This record gives sequence, structure tokens and C-alpha cells, in this order.
Amino acid sequence: MERPDGFGTGLKMSSILDRYAPAPAFDEFAEADGRPRPHYEALAATLAGISAADFRHRVTTVNGVLLQRGVTFTVYADARGTERILPFDLIPRIIDAAEWAHISRGVTQRVLALNAFLKDVYGEAKVLRDGIIPRTLVYSSEHYEREAIGVRPPHDTYIHVSGIDIIRDAQGEYLVLEDNVRTPSGISYVLENRDVLKRAFPRLFEQYDPLPVDDYPQRLRSALTAAAPPSVGDPTIAILTPGIYNSAYFEHTLLARRMGVELVEGSDLIVRDNIVYMKTTRGLQRVDVLYRRVDDDYIDPLYFRADSTLGVSGLFDAYRSGNVTLANAVGTGVADDKAIYPYVPALIRYYLGEEPVLHNVETFDCSDPAQRSHVLSNMRDLVVKRTGASGGYGMLIGSHSSADERAEFADAINANPRDFIAQPIITLSAHPTVVDDTIGPRHIDLRPFALLSGDTVDVPAAAFTRVALREGSLVVNSSQGGGSKDTWILAD
Repeated sequence: MERPDGFGTGLKMSSILDRYAPAPAFDEFAEADGRPRPHYEALAATLAGISAADFRHRVTTVNGVLLQRGVTFTVYADARGTERILPFDLIPRIIDAAEWAHISRGVTQRVLALNAFLKDVYGEAKVLRDGIIPRTLVYSSEHYEREAIGVRPPHDTYIHVSGIDIIRDAQGEYLVLEDNVRTPSGISYVLENRDVLKRAFPRLFEQYDPLPVDDYPQRLRSALTAAAPPSVGDPTIAILTPGIYNSAYFEHTLLARRMGVELVEGSDLIVRDNIVYMKTTRGLQRVDVLYRRVDDDYIDPLYFRADSTLGVSGLFDAYRSGNVTLANAVGTGVADDKAIYPYVPALIRYYLGEEPVLHNVETFDCSDPAQRSHVLSNMRDLVVKRTGASGGYGMLIGSHSSADERAEFADAINANPRDFIAQPIITLSAHPTVVDDTIGPRHIDLRPFALLSGDTVDVPAAAFTRVALREGSLVVNSSQGGGSKDTWILAD
């Protein structure tokens, strides 16, 4: 097959790119006429010289290596078995410097506003008195922790680590789809994908020098060190994991190893006189910062779920006394409640006095009678989401639903309006992805991670691209059949 310039070369191609047709959505890789975008031209030239058979072999090899390394996730809802590899697609997603600068500014702004919101709602609650956000939405959130009222974490930092999910619409505009400020995961895939791709397919990097991702663990450690209680000079940091059966356990072990800190479970810790210690072969050692990957409900059976075996009795007292930093802070989940999401642009204006750099997806709040009526009348054209669900669960995509499914959701909305939001169906941007014997466009999203220290937000170039491997699917979550790509951020 001949193409004009063969993606810029004028050569006949019998390669992995041979039959690629740009998506009807915004295609990250190619213009509408099939020519690669400027920052993809060198990659297109490299791919044009690689046969489909060679590429398929490398895909199999790389995913085999990831499986051997234990880069898996857990699907709790699948009775057939839990441990699965997150499929890795070898064609990298590339973001140029100008686009990344725009994304970073937007993420920084959003994290600062959400952190200010948390300080406020657990403090003076001015944002509620001023009517910027309905107090009923905040107080009814399952993630609003009344025990955290009046508790100020060291340096007023609530969101030490966040992951902001971003999509691109049909016009190529970056939009925030969701905020993850409790225990965002995915960084382990970013680190492992880059390492494996460089080892298995160095040819792809011949004309590129993407910004590194392997410095993320040390940047995270620096942020956690800065978050220690002010009285601590050389803090001891540990990662608190729920244990080996948690879906992100591989990530917990990887970060502990690369940060050079201890990985602990609740049974490894003890609280005495409101100070947290971990049990070691040399006796008890004080812990100053806990990067917890355990949800609020399970961290301390004395204050939250009494049946929890994952946390530590007395941990909340130690935290409330200022003797240990919990990253992220207790109660941060109210900031990523989907019912709060529509108000984040207003929070940016209220706390920062700025217009949002990254816009929200238009969102309808079903707790509002007028918006609920609109949702119920237009469900075929909307995505309906449960405010407390995640991972692609608890969601109705109207255009792919049956009348019975829409009726079921309508009944649930009428019964508990606060539990639902709705958004227009947005066709996510697409990217070339290996599909059987060829490549085809598949929809993707992006999760940049942000590290907050005081008033400073660090947005490392270690961003997570997820891809919906099923043709036409807009659901990128790993539990719903999604995969991942290496994300290359280009320097200026």
C-alpha cells in the first residue's frame, strides 16, 4: 500500500502502520489526512520500518516480562481468579512540551484549590457559609469524616499525592474527568512500562529523549520528608499497605523498595503515648510519616470501622496530636466525591482568584431537581455515574444501554438523587494501538500525578496513559478490560 509520503517518506510500507486509519475522534497520532502530527513524525518513520510480525513478537515478550515481574492487579469482582497483568501496548503516547506545560499548570491549580477546600471544610467552613457549594453535598458525602473537623495536618497539607484524570475531546481540548486524592494508583505501571520498553525495544527511542520517570520515587520521598511534623529533623517514613491481597500491592512494594523505606502492615505498627512505632528486630522504631494506602474506614478501629484488621488502634490519636503525618490526610475523600466535582471550577475561583486552566466536563447534579429532570429525560445521550463508585463500575453509558437498564438507573436516581451525576458522552481521543495483526485507534485518557509540599506542587513527567482495548469502548479502567501505554513527555 502506498500513502502520500508514507507518513512523510514516500515509501511503500509493509509495516505495523500499513493499515492504520485515524480515528473519527481526535487522533493523538495523526491528522485527518493520515499524516503524523509533528511530534510523532520520527516515531512514525521508525514504526514504518518494523514488520507487524516483529511487533507482535515484541508485544508478547514484553507482556511476558511484566507478568514475570509481578506487575499485576486484582479484580475482586471476578470469581475466576484475581491476579491479572495490565496489558501493555508498545506504541507510546507522546505529549509535547507546550501541551505538558498547559496540563501541569491546570493540575497545579486544581490541587491547590482542592487542598484549600479541605482545610476550609474541616476548619472554618467559609466556603459553605458563602454558598459556593451546598453544605448538604459536603455533609452527606460518605468520605466526609467528622472526626477530622478541627484537625490540621502538618503544614496544612492534606493532599500529598494526587492523580488527576484528564481526557481530550473531539476538538482536542484537555478536560478534567475526575480527581483522585485519596490513594491514587498507577505509578508502578508508569515506572515498569518505561523500563521494560527501553530494554525490549530501544529502537523506538532512537530519535527521542523523553523526560525521565524513574525519578518519581525520590520526588515522592522528598515530598513526604517535607510533610513530616515540624519538630522532626530526619523523619522515618513508611508505607502502610493493606497487604498482599490488595489490588495495588505490587505498587506498594515497588515504591517502598525504590524510595528506600519500610513497607508495613497494621500488625507491624503500635501506638504508645500517641506516638507511632514499627516493630523491628532491633526493637521499636518511631515512624514520623505514613504514606498510607489504606482507606479512612480501616485505619483505626477505635474511630472508624471497629472490625478493621488493616489499621492500627490509636493511630488517629497520634495523628490528631501532630506526632505523625498521614499522607494523604484523613478525610481527603470528600474532595474527590463525584458530587463535589462540578463545583471545582468555582472552588478555583473562590480560593485562588483565577479562572480554571483545565475545564471540567459538563456535569449534571442529580440532587438538583431541574438537573435531575434533564438527566431522566436524556439518559440515552448521557453517561450516568454513581458518586461513590470507581474503577468503571456503577456507570451507565446511555448510547450502549438497553431500555431496561435505563429504567433501572432512573429508579435508582429517583430513590437517591445525591448518589448520581451525569455527563454528556464524550468521545475520548484515540491513539494507535496494537490489535491482533495490525493496529487501530483506541480511546485513551491520562493521569498525571501531583505531589504537594506546602504551597508547592510538583507534577513529575511520570504520567499514566490508559487505553480502552475493546473497539469503540470508552472505558479505560483495568478492571474493565483496559491496558496502558508508556507516556513520553518531551522537553522544550
